[in-house]
Amino acid sequence: MVTNSINSRQVIWSTFSFPTDTLLAGQNLRPGRFLLSGVSQSNHASGKYRLENQQDGNLVMYPTGTIDSGSAYWSTWTFNMGLLLTLSLDPNGTIWMFDRKNSYTKILFHANQPSNASPDMEIYYRLTFDPDGILRLYSHVFFKLGRAPTTEVEWLEPGSDRCLVKGVCGPNSFCHLTVTGETSCSCLPGFEFLSTNQSTLGCWRALPTGGCVRNSSNDETRVTTTMVEVKNTTWLENPYAVLPATTSIEACKLLCLSDCACDIAMFSDSYCSKQMLPIRYGRMPGNTTLFVKIYTYQTISGTRQRAMSIHANSALISGVSLAIFSLFVLLVASLLLICRHRRSLAHMTMTAPRQEDSRIDGNIVGLRSYSFQELDLATNGFGEELGKGAYGTVFKGVVADTNQDIAVKRLEKMAEDGQREFNREVRVIARTHHRNLLRLLGFCNEGIHHLLVYEYMPNGSLANLLFHSDASPAWSKRVAIALDVARGLQYLHSEIEGPIIHCDIKPENILIDSLGIAKIADFGLAKLLIGNQTKTFTGIRGTRGYLAPEWSKNRAITVKADVYSYGIMLLEVISCKKSMDLKRAGEEYNISEWAYECVMFGDAGKVADGVDEAELVRMVNVGIWCTQSEPVMRPAMKSVALMIEGAIEVHQPPPPASYSQSLT
Repeated sequence: MVTNSINSRQVIWSTFSFPTDTLLAGQNLRPGRFLLSGVSQSNHASGKYRLENQQDGNLVMYPTGTIDSGSAYWSTWTFNMGLLLTLSLDPNGTIWMFDRKNSYTKILFHANQPSNASPDMEIYYRLTFDPDGILRLYSHVFFKLGRAPTTEVEWLEPGSDRCLVKGVCGPNSFCHLTVTGETSCSCLPGFEFLSTNQSTLGCWRALPTGGCVRNSSNDETRVTTTMVEVKNTTWLENPYAVLPATTSIEACKLLCLSDCACDIAMFSDSYCSKQMLPIRYGRMPGNTTLFVKIYTYQTISGTRQRAMSIHANSALISGVSLAIFSLFVLLVASLLLICRHRRSLAHMTMTAPRQEDSRIDGNIVGLRSYSFQELDLATNGFGEELGKGAYGTVFKGVVADTNQDIAVKRLEKMAEDGQREFNREVRVIARTHHRNLLRLLGFCNEGIHHLLVYEYMPNGSLANLLFHSDASPAWSKRVAIALDVARGLQYLHSEIEGPIIHCDIKPENILIDSLGIAKIADFGLAKLLIGNQTKTFTGIRGTRGYLAPEWSKNRAITVKADVYSYGIMLLEVISCKKSMDLKRAGEEYNISEWAYECVMFGDAGKVADGVDEAELVRMVNVGIWCTQSEPVMRPAMKSVALMIEGAIEVHQPPPPASYSQSLT
């Protein structure tokens, strides 16, 4: 870009001065500039790694999003020399660093000219920071006499072992090379991949952590713990306790086993340490031994235990009598079924209309099929609006034949193939039955009309309760609502066949019934409905302020996206403050950063008034765990519910990812 003035022409920006992932001959990487790896060889968007020419004179490779020395995996070791060094590649294939104001130079590599060099040969060099996080110098040889050009790798750092690159595998997993030299990621024992299709994203526990579990009064929870050994690995250390050097490897294992807060013990260089999860940058081979705690749960109802003991003998004595009686009952039941079958054949035409009421391209048990005319009459021409969302409007109605209050949602944004998706999603919602989910009563699927009929919630939404009431709800009521929502999400995520990701958890989608019980609304619809006027189901869905970071990073969306949204909502429930209102008030951080700062500086009372401080800090910490930037660091909703109940200990969370940036 060139700007003109009366007396001069001045270049104010050029692509050559701002390289992306490649340096060509004569091109420099100045202090404070960096190269970013691509996503893949064919996708040159910003990838996972950064090569930064730091202001301290050091050239360093990091995974993107990290700046700490523990995350660096290669450097030139030229820091603290009082120099500002520039990285340069010259036409002869020499990679070197120099200070413009001094005579200091450092040659990183000098390419040897090929032994078969000839006048018909031209050689060009490029230095590229490749998608796998390795910096390579390529030579491209062209011939004037029609021979095919050749490409060779002349130099690479940090070496040919790609597992030396930190971040190849995600948290709680380690990298090892296959027989072909390719990288492969494996989870720690007791962990499973966050996404089965993307093994590089990291791992999380297949079952929630045992922690310091307290048995409930109604059920006896047996938690069996064992330690599994993982040898010959290397990890980034993140200890919360380091034991004396005299501790043996066997004692290291037993000390973690006996500590309910310890999940992983590391034994390396004669030192034993208890590590915080997640554990990162694992690779093989190495000289570290890990001991990973594995939990096995068994819950046996105390009432059932007593009943089993009391009736054990009586069951044995009466077994023969029951068997004889069962044969008699079976005979009678068979005769009755034959008679009933004959009657049903005689009256087939009378029952057919009732079957049609529960049919939508197949049977859906428990749902009523309404005509559009019925719902138009029930809502008095859709006259009383209860609320309006991104995907439709909700109206108050009364069913004429039962006098039952209902809420009718008229869907207004359907994709082109929405008919098939509507049928599928209604079936999905129909198979969910939980105390903390809004119950679907029926549907209308008539021509262009797509409507859903729900139970009516007389106490409105959680948003009205928190942000539009004269007084804040009592603390105990807020905690109960938070626990209700956690249990509803736990059911959607892990207790039905095929998890449902809500995609839009926020106070407006939490409704309160006549008994004060919170129920999640709009679950199962996010995959059906389209937002932002698009025609696909792959765009961002949800509400600004509650969206997990992975929505904007082209990363796989899992149930952990709901956990993030829940964390924002939980902090709103605790504080009765809306996250986006902090921005509007001129604050530079979101609600998780604000709450973390209040707790960190001992000013938790700013988050909520009149609440026991220890209880308040514990609840805030749950919210901060849920809003961690990396999905693998967020707890599962089952663990969240246990933390809110106080059944497991809540450890101090790391700060929100953007917190340190907000301070600079």
